[in-house]
Order: sequence, then C-alpha cells, then structure tokens
Amino acid sequence: MEKISTNSVLMVAIIPYFLEKEFVWFIENSLQIARSIKTQGFWQNNTLFLEQNQKVSLSEVLRKIDELGYEKVFKTSEPGEFSQIGGVIDIFPINSPAAFRLDFLGNFLEKIEQLPLRVANEEIAKKLLHKKLKSQKTFSDIKNLKPGDYLVHLDHGIAQFRGIGNFQFSIFNFQSNPNDEISKQEKQYYVLEYAQDDKLYVPVGLERKLSRYIGFSEPKLSRLGGVLWQKTKRKIKEKAEKLARELLAMFAEKAASQRPTYPRDEFTQTLEENFPYELTIDQKQVLGEIAADLAKPAPMDRVVCGDVGFGKTEIALRAAVKVAENNRQAALICPTAILASQHFITFKNRLKNLPLNIALLSRLQPASQQRKIIAGLKAGEIDIVIGTHCLLAKNLQFKNLGLLIIDDEQKFGVKQKEKLRQSHPALDVLYLSATPIPRTLYMALSSLKEISFIQTPPAGRKAIKTIVAPFKKETAQKAIEQELSRGGQIYFLHNRVENIGTVKQYLVDLKTKAQIAILHAKLPDQEIISIMDDFQKGKTNLLLSTTIIENGLDIANANTFIVDDATRLGLSQAYQLRGRVGRSSEQSFAYFLYPKRGLKGLAKKRLQALQQAEELGSGYRVAMADLEIRGAGNILGKEQAGSVNRIGLNLYCQMLSEAVEKLKE
Repeated sequence: MEKISTNSVLMVAIIPYFLEKEFVWFIENSLQIARSIKTQGFWQNNTLFLEQNQKVSLSEVLRKIDELGYEKVFKTSEPGEFSQIGGVIDIFPINSPAAFRLDFLGNFLEKIEQLPLRVANEEIAKKLLHKKLKSQKTFSDIKNLKPGDYLVHLDHGIAQFRGIGNFQFSIFNFQSNPNDEISKQEKQYYVLEYAQDDKLYVPVGLERKLSRYIGFSEPKLSRLGGVLWQKTKRKIKEKAEKLARELLAMFAEKAASQRPTYPRDEFTQTLEENFPYELTIDQKQVLGEIAADLAKPAPMDRVVCGDVGFGKTEIALRAAVKVAENNRQAALICPTAILASQHFITFKNRLKNLPLNIALLSRLQPASQQRKIIAGLKAGEIDIVIGTHCLLAKNLQFKNLGLLIIDDEQKFGVKQKEKLRQSHPALDVLYLSATPIPRTLYMALSSLKEISFIQTPPAGRKAIKTIVAPFKKETAQKAIEQELSRGGQIYFLHNRVENIGTVKQYLVDLKTKAQIAILHAKLPDQEIISIMDDFQKGKTNLLLSTTIIENGLDIANANTFIVDDATRLGLSQAYQLRGRVGRSSEQSFAYFLYPKRGLKGLAKKRLQALQQAEELGSGYRVAMADLEIRGAGNILGKEQAGSVNRIGLNLYCQMLSEAVEKLKE
C-alpha cells in the first residue's frame, strides 16, 4: 500500500467517550462533528481538526496532540501514538483505522497523507487502548510531590519537579480566523526542569503522563527535544515485551503441570488449636490463599511479603505441615546458618506433639550428621528439612519433595531458586520476603504471579522507638542501663571485626553490669552456635555483634538495639537490623548513633527516612523506596535492573503491564 493524499484529518482525545465509538461512527457523524468543533467547548478541547494548507504552527499542533493524550514514540506503530522528525509528524488517531502524516513547511500544513499503517482488529485495538489509559492513571501516582523530586514524563523523559504555578501562555485557536488566532490563557502547571535548565510546563489535569521516578541510582536528566528518550523507550519496551512473553510461558507451563492435592489437614487443625497467639487478619487471609493453592491440581507459586516480625514463619510452618501430613516432603531454605538454626528451633517447639521428623542441614553441623540427614531425605525418613543453600547441592536427593519454601528470597539468585524447580517440575513454591514489592510492580504482575501481603502487626506489638543521635558515652550507657533495669537484653552493633575487641573493653568500662558476648562470622561454627544459644537462654544479656545478626535472631526479651556508626549501613539493611527488636509487647528502642563529625549527604537522608518510617508496617511507606526498588530487583532479576534505572520503575511497570495485556489479547 502507498501513501494517499487527503485534504483533512480529525484527531480526538484518548478518553473513554471516544474509545467507546467505532470508526464508522466518526464517518457517519462527520458533518455534525465539524459543526460541534466550531461551537461547543467539549469538542474544541478534545479534538484537533486540521486541513491541508492551513496556517498553523508546528509547535502548537504538537502541544495540542500532547493535550489529547497521544504518546510520543520513536516510530509510530499503534493507535494513540505519534512521532516527529523535523517538520513531519506521523500520528495514529484513535478514531481512524489508518495513521496519517502531517508535513509542515514553516507555519503551513503543506501536505496530509494517509499512511499504509492500519488497524488489524478494531475491537482488540480499542480494548488495549482502554487498558493503556487505565494503566497510565494507575502508574502515575504523583501525590505528595516535593520540589527536587524526580519525575518521568512519558514523552520527554526524566526531569526534576520544581513546583506548581499559575502561568499565562499564548494559545492558538484552531477554529479562528488567521488574523485572530492567538489568545492569552492562564492555567496551573507542573514545572519540570530538564538538562541544560530547559523547562516543561505540564497542565494540571494531564498528570497521567507523569510518574514518580524510582530507580537503583540517581538518574540523569533527559534533554528536551532530543530523540534519545524515544530510542531508550523503544528498546526498553522491547525488553519488557520479552519478559512478558517469558512470564506468560512460565505461567502457562505451571498451569499445565499437575500434582496430587493435599486433602488431609488433621495436623493443621491441631496446630491451630495449640497456637498461643491470635492470628492477625492478614495471616488468616494468607493462610486461606495458600490452602486454596494447595487444593488445586496446579502447583503453587506464591510470594508472601511481610514486615520483619509480622508472622511469616507461622505461615511457612503451617504450609510445611499440610504437605508433610499428606506424605510429601517440605524443604525450607534460608540464606544463613543462623536463620536456619532459629527456624529449626521454632519448628521443633511448635511441632513436638506431631509425629513428624524434622531435620536441620547446614555447615554448622558435623559432617557425619550431614551425611545422615542427606540419607534420610533420600529414603523419605525426614518429613521437613530446614537448611541453607546446601539443600540445593547436586548430590542431595529427596524421595518425594512436595513444597519448597525460600525464606528471605532476595538473598538467593534466580539460578539457585530454579535448581530444585527443574528437578521437580510440579513443585509447590512459597517465597517469603521482608522486602516490600512496589504497588506498581504488583499490579503489573498480579495476573501472572500470586502475591500475598502481611501488613497487620501482631496484637499488642508496639512500634520501635527510633533515636538518631551523635555517639556519646552517656547515650550508650543510659540505653544499656535502662534495658538491663527491666531484665531485658541488648544488641550492640559494631560492624568491624578487626577492632570489635576494643569496643568490648569500652563497654566493660561503662560499668553497666552487662554480661557481654562477641559474635561475628569469622568465629568457628560451633562457637557461633554456643554464643547464640547462651544469648537465647539469657546467660548473656548484651550481644556485641557485626551484621551477622541481620537474619535469624528472634528473641522476645531483646528490646534495645544500638549501632555505634549508622553511617555505614544502607537503609534497607538498617531497617532489617532494627527488626531484631520489638518482637514482644514491651516497648523497644533502636539507637542509630553516628560519629561526632556529623551527618552528611546520603547517610543523613537514610537515617531521616528510617525515623520517618517508625510506625509498624512502615516497610510499605514512601520513605522505604530504597527497599521497594530492591523488592523490584528481586522479582525482575538483574537483567531488567538497567531498564528500570533508565526510565524509572513506575514507567517500566506500566510498559510491562501493557505488554502482558497485549500478549493475552
């Protein structure tokens, strides 16, 4: 097909009113539409009618197309898109089965041509546009903006928000006489600053093209008017479509796999009756979702996100018991030997009255014991095994593995997680994560991945009081004495092994009567177990430690956490470490102390964010964007991290969501 010259073109706004109309409606009502455009405000605001040889400025046409909601792309290919090279605009109106080319010479529209680019299926095209409009509004979310925040404009790229102001601009009236074509109009605009101090004014009301930038590092501002942003967008859209295809293929493969259901639940009922606490609303909801998953013949693939100490372990335990009482094995994999040991103790205590064989497999055990457990798994003598990555070893075989639980799943690589899946294709998998998943990513993946949230704190739990202050002898001494006076225990974090002994002497010199033990990863394995056991039993009451305690210690009596140099911690790490305390009804305290030279730059921002996120469940607040971007990285994988960084998480999720919907259609 060749280009066809035409005298005029009508473009309508991407709004539900027009999306509901078929192409033929615009043809049948063309005369009435022409009259309405001249007289009625709605039609003047939401349409653009251009004629060949019309005197009109290219910049005004581009502004109007932008206001109608069309997306600027590198090359026009779908309804709702436009592209520009010099004085030529290619646009695909949503009211037309074909795209058009507008060729400008100075301030004259010299030529209008219909392009050989047509809609294959009108119904599908309109359905996708509806979903695209919805996703733009969903992923925009720019509430509570502050000057300096980074924003992403769909057509122009990454900018810094400078504020909202009233501005008066000259507005072209497309229906007026050439001698009276400019009018002054005052509106509210979002002011966006780009590279080289260029400004873009986005009318309030057209927010759907804006999204908050969330990325792995500080972004580089885009240049206004360049083609680099459109090229970047096109490449990342292709990558998002590739990921969507992979996700859909995995989803289809999982749906096609079959395994026996788990009908028996006598042990589960016994567990419920013997549980000493009241389940939270969210825990009940998640347990119901898992029970429904296990009742289906297709294997489960569910992520459970919950703040530190919000009861994910109980969820894992009940899922493991359900599988074990139906004569299949369950494996719980942890990132550290400490966390595995902690879970093993919890499981043994909770399941002591049930006829289940529970084992621990980690580097902290003698080799002879490890060999015995490996043999027991192969023979089917062990029902539930808890261990570290050694459960992924090639020489380890299960007789009848049914459920894989991965705790703190972000600590494992994609290949590690897929090892057991490949050898057991109909395996049920439950991922536990204390790192929140951004709402936008959840919405993009909601039709492909089962994601549950535990956001309700256990009854009686108090928020951790967070103190950010310069390090002083008096502050540390008072915090330690206050905790000891109520019979509690303390974590004191010093993250340098080479001089941790000097810090112990400093603490001894405070004369607080604390029984101090040192814990770090360079100690012999058996000594680590012994030190942890003593602290758990209350034989010591101050644990001077490195970040080895980040995962796995769950001691209700430890309710004061002190770090002597908080500038060395990342936000998500500090947040995770703070979660070691506050696991009972006692008021807990976290002291993030810093050197006397003061706080600067990123360290200051991180600690301020930690203070702002003091309330329970705050892992899901805006202040935890650092955590959210990690959560996104965990699910999307390293390959997609670069894409997220270049256009921001929200726009990436919008592209992924649209790609999934397009492939489904």
